Amino acid sequence: MPEATFRTRLRRAALVAFACLAVPASAMAWNNKPVRMLVPAPAGGTMDVMARLMAEQLSTDLGQPVVVDNKPGGGGAIAMTALLSAPPDGQTLMVTATNVLTEIPHIQKTPYDTMKDIQPLAAVGRSRMVLVGAPTLPAKDLKSLITYAKAHPGKLSFASYSAGTASHYAGAILNQEAGMDLQHIPFPGSSPALTQVMGGQIPVMYDGMVTSLPMIRAGKLQPYAVASKTRSPLLPQVPTFAEQGYPDIDFSNWVGVIASAKVPADMAQKIHDAAYKAATNPKVRERLEALGYEAMPVQSLQELNQSLHAEYERNAGIVKAFHIRP
Repeated sequence: MPEATFRTRLRRAALVAFACLAVPASAMAWNNKPVRMLVPAPAGGTMDVMARLMAEQLSTDLGQPVVVDNKPGGGGAIAMTALLSAPPDGQTLMVTATNVLTEIPHIQKTPYDTMKDIQPLAAVGRSRMVLVGAPTLPAKDLKSLITYAKAHPGKLSFASYSAGTASHYAGAILNQEAGMDLQHIPFPGSSPALTQVMGGQIPVMYDGMVTSLPMIRAGKLQPYAVASKTRSPLLPQVPTFAEQGYPDIDFSNWVGVIASAKVPADMAQKIHDAAYKAATNPKVRERLEALGYEAMPVQSLQELNQSLHAEYERNAGIVKAFHIRP
């Protein structure tokens, strides 16, 4: 090979090597390494199913592995610790419901500060709250349920999927605004609480749509009101609390992708775009809706952050106003 040609090729190789070194690590992420997707729940639950749907579609879109890593326990604290301990390069993400970020920190000590340590990257599916009751309850609508509760003072109760959650908040607010005195009975999750409600041991529960919807459709629960300003497309026949005079009872959780607040802005935007591309895939959306989630519109990073912080602050106010404790 002529010496001049050799020198030319050597210079080109050096330029390519320099260019690679000059590219920030965050810009090279999601191109040549597996992505780890943490889930603060056991395998098999609805949050895990959503994470696996997203991981599968992202793997297809990106052409690289996206590995789901279940880390349940501690109200999300175990998974969150793993997220914040990982390098903030975008290779470790988390799929979670917002109650881990906006409810749990108000009633238990957590190893993270939602307002400082976390950034939401994509809100994929929303689960509204719904008031459900045992099929044997004589009350068939919210007005008659309130009348029935007042006719049995001190004798009725409501279940929640945990103390200090929106499921608890909604009951406290309706008690106050409707003049009822239903006693709060918290459970470690929706499933054990719903079992008690369906069996008639506890009259009613404020629950997420995802877990209650299959039971409503099967006739094992009767719905009284949806906790939102507008009716749910999944239960269009059920009126909202707002329609029935209780606009303050407006609660829902979204499940989506979050990352450490230290992940650089360009990397965060890249993940945002990829996550929403996966979430809007027709097959993914159809599966999410079958699980009881409502598809959500694409939001900017700024909108997601503002929404999350507003929900956090609102819940802090409710906890203080109603003296809610674990």
